[in-house]
Amino acid sequence: MTTIQYVVATALSLLVFVALANVVVDLYARGVVRAAVDEAARAGAAVDTSPVDCERRARDVLANLLAGTAGRGVRVSCREVGGAMEARARVTLATWIPGIPAWSFTVAGAVVKEAP
Repeated sequence: MTTIQYVVATALSLLVFVALANVVVDLYARGVVRAAVDEAARAGAAVDTSPVDCERRARDVLANLLAGTAGRGVRVSCREVGGAMEARARVTLATWIPGIPAWSFTVAGAVVKEAP
């Protein structure tokens, strides 16, 4: 009887450990996406740049800091809005434990374009 209780307790503690590790990785991914959006908006705010340059910069940052499975759930778009470059990322981070819903969020950043 004690062995069954020990196995169940060990399995539950491992599930909790994996869930906590998943939360830490998701928080890291959120920080990387925030940095990528900010960097992309800054890169797109220069006089001679376009939204394509903004998106390219975001992809570069994400490729360096969030490659792999987590990076595949990030979609970045840039556009000029009222004299500012706006970068927006839509993120869906899958969980490591089946049955738990994925974490989805949107991050946006804007920087005023430089005047020519």
